[in-house]
Amino acid sequence: MADLNLHKIHDTLLDIASEAGKMILAANPSSIDQGTKLNSVDIVTETDQAVEKMVSTRLQSAYPNISFMGEETYTKGTRLGPEPTFVVDPIDGTTNFVHSFPDACISLGLSVDCVPVVGVIYNPFQDLLFTGIKGKGSYMRRAGGPPQRLPLAKSPIPLKGLDGALLACEWGSTRDGPNFELKAETFKRLAATKETGGAMVHSMRALGSAALNLAAVAAGQLDMYWRAGAGRGMCARAGVS
Repeated sequence: MADLNLHKIHDTLLDIASEAGKMILAANPSSIDQGTKLNSVDIVTETDQAVEKMVSTRLQSAYPNISFMGEETYTKGTRLGPEPTFVVDPIDGTTNFVHSFPDACISLGLSVDCVPVVGVIYNPFQDLLFTGIKGKGSYMRRAGGPPQRLPLAKSPIPLKGLDGALLACEWGSTRDGPNFELKAETFKRLAATKETGGAMVHSMRALGSAALNLAAVAAGQLDMYWRAGAGRGMCARAGVS
């Protein structure tokens, strides 16, 4: 990784995220073509595909020796390896995008040795930007304002238990089978009262975007979530394990 200029890559990803944001905002969700992948709730739109094409073209031109893994061109069974790899979700929160719900973003990450080292998450609907570089921390910027280092609280107070936590949870696109049943039971136990064996968390949120969930954890706005991608690196840079 010594020969990789992470700051330059970070700036390239910022520029690409800005261009992607303009493409997303210019699209009319009510009139674009859309299809499905796993099932009727696993949606892909022509905007997802167009944004990923733009991203892959620009990254392969700028960094031809770095591998590329995209959400819409991913081949089942492909695994992230130790070689430097750009990991991209052109629109994380496609269902939100289709419904004109403003929690959707582009997620751009660089992984080396299967560890995120650069991450950029941009929600163009709210002009909300999260960035992170390994060893340099993570930052949030709203509406072009000054960057705020994450977590936002200067002295975060550790949680004493789940009963004080605001959690992120997502149902995902699999709506049957043992994993779905386990997820439903887990959510129920998290929300239930302690008298009935639950954790009685403060509350649970489903933003519809894994990357935005993780960015919110890095910012300290949410307490817990689980997933991987650019947001995982954001959490690591913010000191969230």
